[in-house]
Amino acid sequence: MKPVQASTLRAVVDATFSEHRSVFEDSCTQLTESIEQAATALIGAYQAQGKAILFGNGGSMSDALHIEGELVNRFAIDRQGVPAVALGSPASLSATANDYSYEDAFARMLTAHAGPNDVAIGISTSGNSENVIRALQRAKELGLPTIALTGGDGGKCKDIAEVSVIVPSSNTPRIQEMHILAGHILCDLVERVLFRSAEDS
Repeated sequence: MKPVQASTLRAVVDATFSEHRSVFEDSCTQLTESIEQAATALIGAYQAQGKAILFGNGGSMSDALHIEGELVNRFAIDRQGVPAVALGSPASLSATANDYSYEDAFARMLTAHAGPNDVAIGISTSGNSENVIRALQRAKELGLPTIALTGGDGGKCKDIAEVSVIVPSSNTPRIQEMHILAGHILCDLVERVLFRSAEDS
């Protein structure tokens, strides 16, 4: 195997940090309002004794699981957990995909878990993942508030979700990095509103 020169490695690292910085700076100016709107919907669900239902594919499923963990356990302070479900257990996902279709899997699982005061959060870097689109559509049919975390032009998800957090990038890794930042902000705001005193906020 031909060795990679240190200068090549450094160039890739520097370029990645530079791109991340650019996407981060653009996100700071473009996403504040949509993240605030998403937080309002999420906090409203919890104030109504509802829960968050999150779903996505691949890295976006990992982000859904990450956010679920921060909500159910804790984010920054010692507090009671709040309910959240990240769709995609291996048994449910594979059974639904086998018996029906992968495109319908999240919609069917969402229907099984959804309560009247829940909020649906679909994560898709392109905004065009068919199973995420169908789950958001199903959530709307059930009367749930809908949030989409996407990138690029927002894809089809932006036309379905009531709130769309659209990262200003077409590069999947950069979009995912901003998605988890947005998720952390949402978790922080949930804790500040529901569990911290006004003095601590």
